[in-house]
Amino acid sequence: MQTKTVKVVVTGPFNAGKTEFVRAISEITPVLTERGISSEAERIKETTTVAMDFGRITVDDDLVLYLFGTPGQRRFDFMWEILAEGMLGFIVLVDSARPETFREALSILETFRAYAPTPYVVAANKQDLSDAWELDDLRIALRLDPDIKMLPCVAHDRESVKNVLLELLYSILEEIDLEEQSQ
Repeated sequence: MQTKTVKVVVTGPFNAGKTEFVRAISEITPVLTERGISSEAERIKETTTVAMDFGRITVDDDLVLYLFGTPGQRRFDFMWEILAEGMLGFIVLVDSARPETFREALSILETFRAYAPTPYVVAANKQDLSDAWELDDLRIALRLDPDIKMLPCVAHDRESVKNVLLELLYSILEEIDLEEQSQ
């Protein structure tokens, strides 16, 4: 049997934890396109992704996930559509401790839904911080339907990242099964 590859996009606002998410789970040294930040207004951290992050995880002998992390800054959003091409699912990472980014996260979610009608999950990152919003409150703030999977996440924790990826993978495989049954 041939190995199936699944392209997954990890997206979200600036500093939501996308690079850390890919870094935590990738079995290869991730390809990162980080550059120094010159704007003082964005100096929450020292670097930002300018093109993409790339990682890979082998689920089993038959399945490999390719992870593509997007840039979070709007000035690099031209990469979003390129990275979305061929994706079978996506993860929107939300910084649970920065409510000022929630609107941006919702806008990014809607943008990626417009690119392709693929399964997705919302991962509430930074749940290990004392000021992180509870999932129920975050769902209300993001105006998400109850049927949208929202999962707790700590992007630097491999098990947490694995749980988010598995939930998305279950949704993707369910979608593939439905498509095969309708043929």
